Amino acid sequence: MENKIETLTQILKNSDNIVFFGGAGVSTESGIPDFRSSNGLFNEKLNVTFTPEQLVSHSFYIRYPEEFFNFYKAKLIYPEAKPNAAHISLAKLEEMGKLKSVITQNIDGLHQAAGSKKVYELHGSILRNYCVSCNAFYDEKFILESKGVPTCTKCGGTVKPDVVLYEEGLDDSTIRGAIDSISKADTLIIGGTSLVVYPAAGLIDYFRGKNLVLINKSSTSADNKADLVIHDSIGKVLEEAVNAL
Repeated sequence: MENKIETLTQILKNSDNIVFFGGAGVSTESGIPDFRSSNGLFNEKLNVTFTPEQLVSHSFYIRYPEEFFNFYKAKLIYPEAKPNAAHISLAKLEEMGKLKSVITQNIDGLHQAAGSKKVYELHGSILRNYCVSCNAFYDEKFILESKGVPTCTKCGGTVKPDVVLYEEGLDDSTIRGAIDSISKADTLIIGGTSLVVYPAAGLIDYFRGKNLVLINKSSTSADNKADLVIHDSIGKVLEEAVNAL
C-alpha cells in the first residue's frame, strides 16, 4: 500500500491539471451514510411501504409532500457533519494550484466547507432551497425547523430543496462544466464511488489525460481502465499523498 501511495504522490507532483470525481464514499468518513453500502440508507429496514428510491423521487415529492419532507429531513440532512481528511486534502491540492475542480455526486456541501472553490455539484445541495413560486432562497436550517411542508414566508409557496430527485434531469450547465473540466485534465482521480449511478458515472468517458486513478474501498467497473487502483480509505490515502508533496 505504501508503494501505491508513493506512486500517487509522484502522479500529483507531475500533474498540473487534476480533477477529482467523487461519490458517497467521500462523505461516509464524515458520518453520512452511503445509500448503497451494506450499512447504507437503501438497505435500512424502513417501516414504510415505499422504497427509499421512491421516497426521494419527484413523483413522491409531488404526491406525498409531507411524507417526502419527513424522510428528507430525517435521512438526508446531517447538520453536524464536518469535512474529513479527503475534503481537506482536496482543498489543499486546489490551493497548491494543481487541482482544478471537484465534481461530486454528494449534496452535503462539505467540499466547500473544507475550502474547495471550484465544485460541480451534479446532484445539487441541501444548503440551497428555493420557493417554487417566487424563487426566494432559504437555507437548510429553515427546512429542518419547518413543520410539515416548508412554506415560503414571502408568498406561501412550497420551498423545495435544490437537489436532483429521482426522475429529474441533471442541471445542463453543471454537466457541461464537469465534462469540460474532465476533458482538459491530465489526471483524473475517482474516489468513493461505485460508478453505478448514471448519467454521472458516464462522465469519466470524457477523460483523455495521462493518469486515471481510482480510490475506493471496493472494486468498480472502471478498475481495469485505471493506471492506479487503491482499495483503501479515501481520506487516509489522499491525506498521506498530499502531505508528502
